[in-house]
Amino acid sequence: MSTHTATIAWQRDGQPFTDRRYRRHHQWRFDGGAVVAGSSSPQVVPLPMSDAAAVDPEEAFVASLSSCHLLWFLDIACRAGWVVDSYQDDATGLLAPDANGQLAMTVVTLRPQVGFAGAYQPDAAEIARLHHAAHAACFIANSVRTDVRCEPRIPTA
Repeated sequence: MSTHTATIAWQRDGQPFTDRRYRRHHQWRFDGGAVVAGSSSPQVVPLPMSDAAAVDPEEAFVASLSSCHLLWFLDIACRAGWVVDSYQDDATGLLAPDANGQLAMTVVTLRPQVGFAGAYQPDAAEIARLHHAAHAACFIANSVRTDVRCEPRIPTA
């Protein structure tokens, strides 16, 4: 068991508040020292109250799932003897009403494409097995009620 922390900080800085036009820009500070600009999504709260250049919670949710899958995939592939040269995931998340009519991240789709080194390459079944094992091991995917899908992009010969 381990504990992970993040400090999320926002300041009004004298701006009006009760008119609901306050800026949503804030900071995420992580236990390792990284600081990330956060904001609401401009799709949820219009500009200029949102900061389009900052990371919004929905993007962070998708990135967290993708990152966890990546880290498990690398570990499982390494243990299986494969050498991974590259990994890119163009992940997406859908914010939509759930079964109760509440907005939720209802589907996250991971689309990882992995490059392997060496003349002997894993076949599609092995790549699928590696992704399945990574998905099953991912702490974040195991922590959410969202339907998390993994759709690996397997290059064709």
